[in-house]
Amino acid sequence: MSLYDLRTEAHALPEAWRSQILGRVDTANLKVLRMDECPVIEEVHEYDEGLLVIDGRLELSVKGKKFSVTSGQLYVAKAGVPHTVEAGSFGILVIIDLPES
Repeated sequence: MSLYDLRTEAHALPEAWRSQILGRVDTANLKVLRMDECPVIEEVHEYDEGLLVIDGRLELSVKGKKFSVTSGQLYVAKAGVPHTVEAGSFGILVIIDLPES
């Protein structure tokens, strides 16, 4: 088991919106990234994706509905459902890829 300072890990990344895998728990990838104010194009995954805001705010659009996920909150983007990061997001995000085992 390793100890990670998520803020340090996120700030050490070479650019925003590029995640780094910190480890795995069973089949789940645990990733960290640094968000900036720029939007990110629509994504859709074949697996559920947990989006845990450590610091800041994640602005999401899912099926036309807007969500503001703040520090300490988790949003689970369901498999097959497109989601878009809107402008105005900032801070540190942990992503938990949840493929079925």
